[in-house]
Amino acid sequence: MMINMIAIFGIVILALIYRAIIPPSPKICGSPNGPLITAPRVKLSDGRYLAYKENGVPRDEAKHKFVFIHGFDCVRHDVALLTTISPELMQSLGIYIVSIDRPGYGESDPHPKRTPKTLALDIEELVDQLDLGSKFYVIGFSMGGQAVWGLLKYIPHRLAGAILLTPVTNYWWGSFPANLTKQAYYEQLVQDQWTLRIAHYFPWLTYWWNTQKLFPSSSVATFSEDILFEQDRVLMPIFDSYQSQYRDLVRQQGEYESIHRDIMIGFGRWEFDPMELENPFPNGEGSVHIWQGDEDGHVPVKLQRFIAKKLPWIHYHEMKGGGHMFPWAEGMGDKVMKTFLLGEPFVM
Repeated sequence: MMINMIAIFGIVILALIYRAIIPPSPKICGSPNGPLITAPRVKLSDGRYLAYKENGVPRDEAKHKFVFIHGFDCVRHDVALLTTISPELMQSLGIYIVSIDRPGYGESDPHPKRTPKTLALDIEELVDQLDLGSKFYVIGFSMGGQAVWGLLKYIPHRLAGAILLTPVTNYWWGSFPANLTKQAYYEQLVQDQWTLRIAHYFPWLTYWWNTQKLFPSSSVATFSEDILFEQDRVLMPIFDSYQSQYRDLVRQQGEYESIHRDIMIGFGRWEFDPMELENPFPNGEGSVHIWQGDEDGHVPVKLQRFIAKKLPWIHYHEMKGGGHMFPWAEGMGDKVMKTFLLGEPFVM
């Protein structure tokens, strides 16, 4: 009897553990009981759908065609810079921006096997289906900025130029000196150290860690203000007010294939090291720019500085007092575009 009771108790414990670590299936847009499809979408070669939104001048009138890649816990509507680019500049420079829902977010189908390479190829398919031409510009913000490294690696021949706005760095990229990453890593909140440690070493526990209630998990995913510096405390309410219109859209297919997948990819084991990339524009036919604030509680400026030194072909712009949400500062979109497209000096 005692042996049977112990066996039953063990089975119950294992069942509870299994239930805690196995994420629920995503709610696919357009499926029975799934979210409605409201956005235009392209069907990719593997059968998945990628949702998008067109902004700026009509694509057939555009002089400069951009693909925008949104950040963590965002969707196609969160086009950093779009609210701070003046209509006059948009029109005079002929700027067209198509923004996407990255897989698992908004109305784009999840991709459980997503990698930096698969996202780059998804974007290439989108560009071809929309007939944007043989070359296009790309803008990435935060985790979307990190994703731009995949385009520079896998489809550099398709790029006319790239803008990385405070791109997230992976502490485990091989070119970083161990002492530098150790210092930057331990400057994070303890809860974020554990979030990234689990995503890197034990990705199968990511769902459990980010849904359990015993310990605090990701400060970013839980909207903590503890990581915000002065500028971000001013700009975050502006962003929150803007995003409140479609907040429910972001994670509507489930947290695991959106924000959890982002964490696992962003801080997992990459198939390449961005700091080993070669200049995609050796003849000066295009350029790559990074904008980074020195008071960014999400992305360590010391790591960004190291990347800029390691890749001297990158145009690096560091902003005194700039935070993670700097693209939402008044007039910032005009300044970035004038520097990137017209070569004007960037002045904060």
